[in-house]
Amino acid sequence: MIEYLRGEIAELTPATAIIDCAGVGYETSITLNTYTAIQGKKETKLFIYEVIREDTHQLYGFSNKQERELFLLLISVSGIGGNTARTILSAFTIGELCDVISSGDERTLKSVKGIGLKTAQRIIVELKDKIAGIAAGVPTASPTAVLVNKETVSEAVSALTMLGFPSAAANKVVQSIAKEQPDATVEQLIKLALKQL
Repeated sequence: MIEYLRGEIAELTPATAIIDCAGVGYETSITLNTYTAIQGKKETKLFIYEVIREDTHQLYGFSNKQERELFLLLISVSGIGGNTARTILSAFTIGELCDVISSGDERTLKSVKGIGLKTAQRIIVELKDKIAGIAAGVPTASPTAVLVNKETVSEAVSALTMLGFPSAAANKVVQSIAKEQPDATVEQLIKLALKQL
């Protein structure tokens, strides 16, 4: 089992990071929170969750142990797979998600693409007592705002497409959000788009 990868960031998108460890490039699926945490860095350390099945070998990377722990709790809920858990973690910060679950706010949880009322209720019931302490010690600093330009919009659309949304729909939603919030970061654009798609 891989605990973490430490190395040079060879490639980075809002949905994936390729980490070069001694000449071997490991592709990891990441959340927007992790993307924001490692963006602009030359080297990083990602905590890993490894999925090995007959037809796939996938790595999920997280910038801190709390996010990985929350990911593991989410995938323990029946009906939540790795990509759905990653989408949930991309829609909220760790603190926000812990607040949503502990307060039983199924409406907010249901706003995430792919989460219906029954799944939202299941997440709340199963994880309410398990999330205590995860949010403690997690930094809440907001990312530095970057002026929205074509590259930012393009990155947001690309990430949404990688998460499985049709590119035409993703582009339309991201463009409309960018017009309303021209100072939004890539992460903010994607988070807002996830609530509308």
